[in-house]
Amino acid sequence: MAALSYHLYYQLTFLSTFLFLIPHTTQLQSSQSWSLLRIQHLLNYPSVLSQWHDYTDFCYGAAENASASVVCYQDSVTQLHIIGNEGTPPLPKTFSMESFFTTLTRLPDLKVLTLTSLGLWGPLPTKISRLSNLEIVNISSNYFFGAIPHEISRLSNLQTLILDYNMFSGQVPDWLTKLPLLAVLSLRNNTLDGNIPDSIGSLSSLRSLTLSSNNLSGDVPDLTGLKNLQILDLENNSLGPNFPKLERRIITVVLKGNKFTGGLPSDLGSFYLLEHLDLSSNRFVGPFSPLLLSLPSIKYLSIRGNRFTGTLVRNMSCNEELGFVDLSENLLSGNLPACLDLSSQHSKAVLYSGNCLGSTNNSSDKQNPLVFCQNQALAVGIVPPQKEGNTEKKKASVAVAIIGGVVLGVLLGAILVFFAVRKKNDRKASNKAPRRLVEHVSSAYPSKLLTDARYISQTAKLGALGIPQYKSFSLVDLEAATNNFEKSNLIGEGSYGQMYRGRLSNGTSVIIRCIKVKKGQSTQNFNRHIETISKLRHRHLVSALGHSIEYNLEDSTVSQLFLIFEYVPNGNLRNKISHGVDGQNLSWTQRISAAIGVAKGIQFLHGGIIPGLFANNLKITNVLLDQNLGAKICSYNLALLSENTKLEIEAEGLSLGLLKEFSEREMHGGEIDIYDFGVILLEIVSGKPITSHHEVLIMKSLLQSAIASDCAASRKAIADPDACKTCSDESLRTVMEICLRCLSKDPPQRPSIEDVLWNLQFAAQVQEGWHADSFSSEGSPVSPSQPCRPTN
Repeated sequence: MAALSYHLYYQLTFLSTFLFLIPHTTQLQSSQSWSLLRIQHLLNYPSVLSQWHDYTDFCYGAAENASASVVCYQDSVTQLHIIGNEGTPPLPKTFSMESFFTTLTRLPDLKVLTLTSLGLWGPLPTKISRLSNLEIVNISSNYFFGAIPHEISRLSNLQTLILDYNMFSGQVPDWLTKLPLLAVLSLRNNTLDGNIPDSIGSLSSLRSLTLSSNNLSGDVPDLTGLKNLQILDLENNSLGPNFPKLERRIITVVLKGNKFTGGLPSDLGSFYLLEHLDLSSNRFVGPFSPLLLSLPSIKYLSIRGNRFTGTLVRNMSCNEELGFVDLSENLLSGNLPACLDLSSQHSKAVLYSGNCLGSTNNSSDKQNPLVFCQNQALAVGIVPPQKEGNTEKKKASVAVAIIGGVVLGVLLGAILVFFAVRKKNDRKASNKAPRRLVEHVSSAYPSKLLTDARYISQTAKLGALGIPQYKSFSLVDLEAATNNFEKSNLIGEGSYGQMYRGRLSNGTSVIIRCIKVKKGQSTQNFNRHIETISKLRHRHLVSALGHSIEYNLEDSTVSQLFLIFEYVPNGNLRNKISHGVDGQNLSWTQRISAAIGVAKGIQFLHGGIIPGLFANNLKITNVLLDQNLGAKICSYNLALLSENTKLEIEAEGLSLGLLKEFSEREMHGGEIDIYDFGVILLEIVSGKPITSHHEVLIMKSLLQSAIASDCAASRKAIADPDACKTCSDESLRTVMEICLRCLSKDPPQRPSIEDVLWNLQFAAQVQEGWHADSFSSEGSPVSPSQPCRPTN
């Protein structure tokens, strides 16, 4: 028995050892398959994952798909790539980022993670550090917000980190030095602010650094220690004033749209590997180096929108591979080099308008007279090198004018120097205000407003989901978008200026509003107005996408402001509810949805920015509908327009009554917006245009009678027949009641916008439940309510 027991024990031990050595393929594959299917569920079953099913063999049997792929090693997932459609909206409110990343951590061998354009929203969970084998992370084009978590520094194997096109805030992390293998860092199009940390300069493995389109400021740290750095992209920030210190083997340098000033470093001409150099839209001054055109590897060069001086000559040499050159809007004189002449170089793209060059072969080219560049060079403290002799004569003439002042020519020279110095001082003063404006809170705001600032910040972020980032445009961009402001693109004109429709270079349709700026406005006030405009970004507003500024050449004051707004294609709300217009009337459900959108837009205007905007001249014709019939308000009380209006009233000596009315609208703006919204609700309910205060009073009386009645038919009698065919009486009554409260004669009796929004959302829920219950199994609606019986 003992021998048999020993023999049996030996057999069981051998069998268990044998089973242990067999790969547990089925069990492991099943576990990770479940995790992948769970990810599909949490992502709300996107179309890109439509081929994932319970029976899918993800490692070996899944269909090949460039947008969704799984790579395995020894039956364990090592790479996960899910790429959604561009512009995917945020996932529903029920989505949990914590649950999503908890599921990801069940793929412990994951090395490459790509999750782009999937609508992910919320802070990036700290538990990402549990995926300790990660080497490449790309979670761009989502809606992540908050600070970049410090826990990422624990991913010691991380080589690529791409967080582009999100809403990450705070500063660029200084703990990046804890990632010794990091080669690619890309944080473009977020809301990062502050300085770039000095620690960036010690990331010896870094090959690509992209921080474009944030709110970064200050000087760029010394990057000469980054011997492997090939790409540096800092476009559209407020960095400067000093040109970055770089290693000469860099390949791409993009500094467009910052505050770099002064001259270029003398060693830039020795960057023998440099292929792409973009210095446009900065404040560089001084002589332009012709060596940049002939760098051994240069293919793309843009110095557009600076104050470079110098004389170009025909026999200058260019690199044969130089395919794009933009010298526009500088102070260059002389003649266009033959190597840039498009008549003989059809493969090149060359732009050079807005300088003081001599005759060119391009008839549409616009050049300034030579004296313009000379005067502008004096204004920024630099005289063109070729005029040194004349400069000495001018200096001598000024001295003679100060001593004697008898010769007319000398006197004119002194006047020229006086205005040049004045213009230089004005420009320095205006340069103190940042071009990229960051939301801040003034100490002058009441304490209640400050306590709500965190809520307001989150409201602004969530409301702006999916809206392109606000930026500054050049006047050349707008001229190209409108075909030089051609009359055929003019869609409106008022006391403030014109309104044009245009198309940007990326294909985006926009509305460009040209506003004449009154000279009575101070620079400080003007900058404050621009700051407010830059915050107007919400899915229920026709949001501002950017601005451009035109200056008076005489005194450098602002002469005209261009505001660029998104284009909304589906007409206004009145056209979709009034009979016989556009051939399409909105259903009751669609009308409530539009009303909720308008209310959310008002809520953002009142409390989503600091300070809020009130008295916004809300009209149903100023509510536009997008391609999904979502409502967007296109009228709001821009401080710049209000100040212009007040200046006009005072300057033109109009009646005190008009000035009093203007002041009262400013004082009671919130209550006025609620009243105006009540008028919009009247049209939504009745389907009839309301164009006078008298019509409002008549409709109020009808509403009061209908609400007081116990008969549903009496309410539907004053509602739009097209809408009330499928309308719940409780939903209709709720909208009528909140509408009547909005139209209260006494402003303090009117509801808050939060109260309005709650009632409208309740009406929508009631309508949805009624609609689901009111259809029979055959899909036909129940019989309509019977007419009211007359009372004795």
